[in-house]
Amino acid sequence: MSQEIRNLEPKALWNKFADLNAVPRPSKKEERVIEFMKKFGESLGLETFEDEIRNVIIRKPATPGMENRKPIVMQGHLDMVHQKNNDTVFDFDKQGIDMYVDGDWVRARGTTLGADNGLGVATIMAILESTDIPHPAIEALFTIDEETGMTGALNLKGGVLRGEILLNLDTEEDDEIDIGCAGGVDVTATRGYQQESTPEGSVGYAITVRGLSGGHSGMDIHKGLGNANKIMNRLLFDGFENFGMQIAEIDGGSLRNAIPRESVAKVIIAAIYDEAFVFDMQEIIGEIKAEFRTTEPNLAIEITKSELPEKVMDLGVQEGLVRALYTAHNGVYRMSADMADLVETSNNIARVVVKDGQISVGCLTRSSVESSKFDLANALRSAFELMGCEVTFSGSYPGWTPNVNSQILKVLVDIYEKQNNEKPRVVACHAGLECGIIGTNYPKMEMISFGPTIHGAHSPDERASISSAQKYWKFVLEILRSIPERN
Repeated sequence: MSQEIRNLEPKALWNKFADLNAVPRPSKKEERVIEFMKKFGESLGLETFEDEIRNVIIRKPATPGMENRKPIVMQGHLDMVHQKNNDTVFDFDKQGIDMYVDGDWVRARGTTLGADNGLGVATIMAILESTDIPHPAIEALFTIDEETGMTGALNLKGGVLRGEILLNLDTEEDDEIDIGCAGGVDVTATRGYQQESTPEGSVGYAITVRGLSGGHSGMDIHKGLGNANKIMNRLLFDGFENFGMQIAEIDGGSLRNAIPRESVAKVIIAAIYDEAFVFDMQEIIGEIKAEFRTTEPNLAIEITKSELPEKVMDLGVQEGLVRALYTAHNGVYRMSADMADLVETSNNIARVVVKDGQISVGCLTRSSVESSKFDLANALRSAFELMGCEVTFSGSYPGWTPNVNSQILKVLVDIYEKQNNEKPRVVACHAGLECGIIGTNYPKMEMISFGPTIHGAHSPDERASISSAQKYWKFVLEILRSIPERN
């Protein structure tokens, strides 16, 4: 890892981020980073323990003179989204993130950076390690599996935390103070199908969709970015409708919280339609690329001859699948009527797999309104049940209802105005912050969320602003000095 990262200011923050990024920490495989964090807390002589689900809590007493301030919880999640470019050779289970400086940005070579939520975690580590930063009593709460299930927050029991104010360090624009977020639910459609022998006189093709921007399926869902699964389905639908094309396999997307960037399908076509099929596909490809020329300039769609598969899907099930995927909503479903420019409800068709007689379609539906969340989830369920799928809802978590009158919000707004000579944007976001979940067991705890500027989260284009990190660090230190006294 380049020493230039460790030399960035503030060094306390960037050095802890470098330490953290040397530890593999995929969601649901956090054993190494949990041990890393426990050893860190213990090395400082601080009370350090795991709860029942393996969240790590580290307690640090108030600095002299701050004992009468309200105790706080500083919170971030340990896991990160692991995504890489197709041509990047990288083993997330064994390698630390390879970072470099690009102007005002810290990036990773061909992979996600882990600034989401690594910079928040590193901030807390730097505060815990400090000997000269004034602060009230702190409980550092490092949750697990935020990215793929909110498992740590959902299983955090009441009575574990003593803090009265929670500072969540997991937002991605430094001029925003977040007071609300969306909830979510995983929608999964599955079914089996009969495989048929490939007819004689067929030719095989591989269709590849790649080069899309991807990104966060909540924060970026309103940007009109391409979804590889939806684009692929347009091609498959047309090939089936016009030429009787049959599907052997589909492998599209990856994680539910990442807008899918790539999809690959293996198909067959009767040899007599070979030339016409390719011509037709090229026309559709041209149309799709024209539609996305502004938002997805690097979109590439390729159709190449491939080895003939031995088996293909039953045509009846295939017809149901391509029609259901066409029907299933992807993107913004409803904008908020109460907060300007806030996405209320959306869906990401994140994962489509067809192989060996099994179909699986995975979606992540988000909303700041519970009834609207399940309205869209039921619409998706209906589309897939009509083609014979079994549809399950799982991992449901609540949103976080904004409180515009909270005391800590006023503290942060006043500090931001004094430091920057302008008002911050007080917002709710269309991402799944853990505040709403934690608040179910700690209803009296005031909560606020903020963070440094991070762009491209959940994609290999993820990058963190160096100048923003400096601005954010100054903001954090003043917040700690300004926590109100106990009543």
